[in-house]
Amino acid sequence: MIVTTTPSVEGHRISAYHGIVAGEAIVGANVLRDLFALIRFLFGGRSRAYEREVRKARQIALDEMETRAVSKTANAIVGVDFDYDVINTMMMVSASGTAVAVEGL
Repeated sequence: MIVTTTPSVEGHRISAYHGIVAGEAIVGANVLRDLFALIRFLFGGRSRAYEREVRKARQIALDEMETRAVSKTANAIVGVDFDYDVINTMMMVSASGTAVAVEGL
């Protein structure tokens, strides 16, 4: 399945639109990881643990979105957008786009 942030798939014609699809992932915080992240924030540097969690959450959201697109008989998702939010101590990543049928894939 092609997943793209662009509104079309270059060199291919969109033959059908199957609607908006989305996927979400919510990951919890870890007290020890939060403490180390705060220390890194105060003294500079990157929090590798948080970066791993963000990548993992983004992949979960993408996988969920693709599963929903397949259930609508789509073979591509265009116009993909990511949204990141914090809810209390939880981080939410959502991915959304338009499920489409593309000719020639």
